[in-house]
Amino acid sequence: MTGFDQTNTTNRAEQLLLTPKEAARSLNVCERTLYSLTKAGELPVVRIGRAVRYDIADLRALIERTKKSSENFQKTLDIVSDI
Repeated sequence: MTGFDQTNTTNRAEQLLLTPKEAARSLNVCERTLYSLTKAGELPVVRIGRAVRYDIADLRALIERTKKSSENFQKTLDIVSDI
């Protein structure tokens, strides 16, 4: 069969980019915390038109940065609480 298989493309896109709700759920935080991390510059977003999406690689990078030491994690929490 020839043609464009939209189902497979959609599944792959969902694996790469997450909605704010999905990203918050993945990090096990509320959406407000996610937005605070974004506003503080700790977590970049991908904007497609008016849609805001989070790259899974950026979520993993945030986790790795905060795992390096509890001091880094505390700094991230301090930034979020200041917003």
